[in-house]
Amino acid sequence: MTRIYVPRDSAARSVGADEVAQAIEIAAAERGVDVEIVRTGSRAMLWLETLVEVATPAGRVGYGPVAPEDVADLFVAGFLEGGDHPLRQGLIDELPWLAAQSRITFARVGIVDPLSTEDYEAHGGIAGLRRALTMSPAEICDEVTESGLRGRGGAGFPTGVKWRTVLDAASSTKYVVCNADEGDSGTFADRMLMEGDPFMLIEGMLLAGIAVGAREGFIYIRSEYPDAVVTMRAAIARAYEVGWLGPRVLGGERQFDLTVRVGAGAYICGEETAMLESIEGRRGMVRAKPPLPAIEGLFGQPTAINNVLSLVSATVVLARGAAFYRELGVGRSRGTQLFQLAGNVACGGIVETAFGLTVGEMLETFAQGTRSGRPVHAVQIGGPLGAYLPASQFDLPLDYEAFVEAGAMIGHGGIVVFDDTVDMAAQARFAMEFCAVESCGKCTPCRIGSVRGVEVIDKIVAGEDRAANIALLEDLCDLMTDGSLCAMGGLTPMPVRSVLRHFPEALHNAKDSQA
Repeated sequence: MTRIYVPRDSAARSVGADEVAQAIEIAAAERGVDVEIVRTGSRAMLWLETLVEVATPAGRVGYGPVAPEDVADLFVAGFLEGGDHPLRQGLIDELPWLAAQSRITFARVGIVDPLSTEDYEAHGGIAGLRRALTMSPAEICDEVTESGLRGRGGAGFPTGVKWRTVLDAASSTKYVVCNADEGDSGTFADRMLMEGDPFMLIEGMLLAGIAVGAREGFIYIRSEYPDAVVTMRAAIARAYEVGWLGPRVLGGERQFDLTVRVGAGAYICGEETAMLESIEGRRGMVRAKPPLPAIEGLFGQPTAINNVLSLVSATVVLARGAAFYRELGVGRSRGTQLFQLAGNVACGGIVETAFGLTVGEMLETFAQGTRSGRPVHAVQIGGPLGAYLPASQFDLPLDYEAFVEAGAMIGHGGIVVFDDTVDMAAQARFAMEFCAVESCGKCTPCRIGSVRGVEVIDKIVAGEDRAANIALLEDLCDLMTDGSLCAMGGLTPMPVRSVLRHFPEALHNAKDSQA
């Protein structure tokens, strides 16, 4: 029997993966060929989807992008034996795009059956949990702290320090919450991880629960990710069946229960306190800090809140040790980050690499230029509230401190590429407009400032008293940065300021009607 791997990741399904799998099944039956089709996650080489892999004695050979109408020709070409065909990509593990990466959190994605606990264990899963069960909560927190792991959701706060704060909080009831409300433009790593390796997130939640003394956790997933919701719920049910979740985790004395909660489409619920409000059944609105959620979070109890990539990275730390993880990266940015290449790129997808690669190296080695064939003019890194970087800054290393010093942020690792046809004034306006639409409305600088920002940018573009309005826009950015209750309003000025600083011609060249 020949094993064939076809992704069921939603990106692959959107371009016909289900139809390709069905066509292979039908063609094999017609030819009397015995095949097993395994639906995996995606290898995240999105320009090759639907990517079909065939297990051969030499390794898994890939073909892509495959459409249903290509299947008959693939059988004729002998693809079940790795035969030659125009769509043949060769041995997947040897493709330069993948070989140049350091895939440790994405090591199983695209390789295993996402809902097979046997596959998960066979490929190194649960090792971190087994080790954690032999350690005290404080030792787990110390190990994670020593690794240098920082939150991958954007703020970059040390994960071990956060866990230790919750552990030390005086309460008999504590919670762990995973923020999977991946709303930033150009980001999809959380989704692909949940759809391609859900047990890794479950293991990460278990580790966090043991470390902080929590017996219950929630995974908050945005409603726009229906496939991820279905996959996570199925994986959680399976984890209960095999004893990874429930009253006796792995047959021991630990208890941990896990539930998926689905958001309702509000970007602001990616902010941790607004997310807590939503989980508790209220409208997602930002809470004032202090108190911090680590002290008074979900249902008023100490709560460890981490995003998907932080939690799955912790499983690597516990399985392979803090020293292994710390050896990757630079400065205070240790380990790997999942960078997501999107926008006008020839090769979009997930790149997992240690911190320290430059923006230019990322674009050259992995994005491989623009899809349009035109020069790259700007990249936005860190989501819709991230800065726009010009070509002159492509030597900037991808690490937290270097980006902060440059007035930018890595955020969740989204990299959106624009060619030289982009209207940078429109991009600056979009930042303010986005904030105006998505603001929870609790604080005035964000709620009103973003609306005024759109109006001021429109006046500048129209040439109305340009110099005065640019000065007003700068003042407005200061006010929003300093006065907003959360990062929604506080970071909205970042992309606007980056346009003013790096692409001044976009706003300064408007004809001044008052001249």
